[in-house]
Amino acid sequence: RSNLYEVLGVPSTATAAQIKTAYYEQSFRYHPDRNAGSAAAAARFAAVSEAYRVLGSAALRRKYDRGLLSAEEMRDAPRPSGRPAAAAPPPPRAPAARPPPFPTPFDFDAFYRAHYGEQLQREQLLRARREELRLRREEKATQGRLRVLSDLSVGIVVFLGVAILYGL
Repeated sequence: RSNLYEVLGVPSTATAAQIKTAYYEQSFRYHPDRNAGSAAAAARFAAVSEAYRVLGSAALRRKYDRGLLSAEEMRDAPRPSGRPAAAAPPPPRAPAARPPPFPTPFDFDAFYRAHYGEQLQREQLLRARREELRLRREEKATQGRLRVLSDLSVGIVVFLGVAILYGL
């Protein structure tokens, strides 16, 4: 069993951000699609993924650092997440009617969701918040214009009342 920190190329004092950066760099470099037919690159990609599954999770990393992490826990380790899990996991994909004539080398949908799903959710949430703030600002601006018009009309009525009284 190799040292997972060495696999990712980070010191044992590395922060979660440093571990994540090292994982992304190495997973990009050794990805099976970039190195088609290379068994060494595929093995390295699998090792880097396993190291990140363990070191990317705070609880599993603590166990690993203490030497208490079993091989079964390493194998069954879920992908680490920067946010708490959603209320319900996404529904499983329906199986294809018949298998493709050749095995699929990589599931791009799962890879994209695993690496960018949280980021996309954060961006959608930020867009919704920005839109809500924009609508609030427009509403306040409209109310401000109406208030100015009503104050102006009250002032004109008072001025006309004073002018009529003065004229009598």
